[in-house]
Amino acid sequence: DAVVTPWAPTRVFLARDPVDGRKGIDGLCQVVRDTFGDDPFSGDVFVFHNGAKDRIKLLVWDRNGFWLLYKRLEQGTFPFAVPTGGARVEITRAQLAMLLEGLEWSHARKSLHHRSRVDISKRDGTRS
Repeated sequence: DAVVTPWAPTRVFLARDPVDGRKGIDGLCQVVRDTFGDDPFSGDVFVFHNGAKDRIKLLVWDRNGFWLLYKRLEQGTFPFAVPTGGARVEITRAQLAMLLEGLEWSHARKSLHHRSRVDISKRDGTRS
């Protein structure tokens, strides 16, 4: 199953420190502006977690309003370790999907056959 998202984020940022779970859209926008130094209207996804790592909120601007997605686990915690330093860390969309599915991305490996860049030949045999 794929993670269904209402946006195609360009970048995803994960807060390094826990955030008060009572914060709503306005409070999280303030964290994005004041703590991260980012623009909450950028369209980037901002991911926040509580201290127990059993709740996650995603904040994203979508043309005319904010999305606030909230996931609370009934058992266990989200399996991620946040590196030290700075207020936030950039993660990939794949890491976000793994995080939301409960997969620990530090042990994930790309297939040896996976290519991050596709090289397509033109009809005349030259490269594009």
